[in-house]
Amino acid sequence: MSGEAGLAPRRYKAFDETHQILIEIAVRLIADRGVDALSLSALAREADVNRTTVYYHFKDRDALVDAVKLWSSEQIVRAFRPELPQPQRIDYITSFVIANPEIMKLWIEEFTSGGDIRASYPHWDALVSGIGRSFAENLPGEEVDAEVYCVLMLSAALVGPRVFRNRVRPEASDAEVIERFRKEQQRALRRDGLLEVED
Repeated sequence: MSGEAGLAPRRYKAFDETHQILIEIAVRLIADRGVDALSLSALAREADVNRTTVYYHFKDRDALVDAVKLWSSEQIVRAFRPELPQPQRIDYITSFVIANPEIMKLWIEEFTSGGDIRASYPHWDALVSGIGRSFAENLPGEEVDAEVYCVLMLSAALVGPRVFRNRVRPEASDAEVIERFRKEQQRALRRDGLLEVED
């Protein structure tokens, strides 16, 4: 019964599909014009829907921006799926960072702002404990602060490709940047005893 107290209202598949489409259009608008150009009216025009539909999904511009930030976090988290080989995970993150500079600005702002990291990166605790276990198994006796190590690695992976592309080698192709970051990240992981062995 949908009216029972304590139960969340049922959302229909069409709502979820429209919601996802609106977020993807917002992502494209940010990529093309920057976050300052994003508004609910602009989203309605671009999606060819009335503003009431947009307001039904997002109460205001801040809610829309939050949804885009969550979307970007979900894209980044996809790279940490254990079924993907480590080189493919590294390449995925580097490719995403290079292809989405405006979205990454939003994500980095969220990443560096106050608040609990788990709100934008729900797998944080699992990452830290996994890194801690790996260090304990592979480098016994080595004292490593797994939380700081994870912050360093994540920061390098999410900021490094843009710095490299914008300030170090602006002429480099995407493929070159991706390959160079994969090789260097794998070297660092090998040094730290964290490189996965390919089957």
